[in-house]
Amino acid sequence: MANKIFDRDTVLDLTVNFIPLFIIVFFIVGFAVYPAFGTDLLPSALQFGLLVVPFVMLTVLTYLSGKAVSTAEKTSTVYPAGQATVPGVEPLHESEHEAENVPAETGEESGAVDAKSADSDGQ
Repeated sequence: MANKIFDRDTVLDLTVNFIPLFIIVFFIVGFAVYPAFGTDLLPSALQFGLLVVPFVMLTVLTYLSGKAVSTAEKTSTVYPAGQATVPGVEPLHESEHEAENVPAETGEESGAVDAKSADSDGQ
């Protein structure tokens, strides 16, 4: 299965950009069906230009920001919402880069006792 660029959390972050896109599409369709300034070429071209140019620019901005948010969530340490600066808060998951630098703990190093070994020692 292919990796998705926009997961559920990223789409929720980008909702603030989707709403103006839908509003612009509404006005493009509305002015195409009911021309407000008649069928003259110059007023219609200006009218649609003032709608299409921001629509294209906002679409590109939404895609790039979604890609940046998605990449940042995968490469950075993620904390619960609003708690990144609170002392003592455990992260939801650490970045891959930080996880590579931390040595892995084994049960023997930390003094933990394996359940199977405890059962076999008691018999």
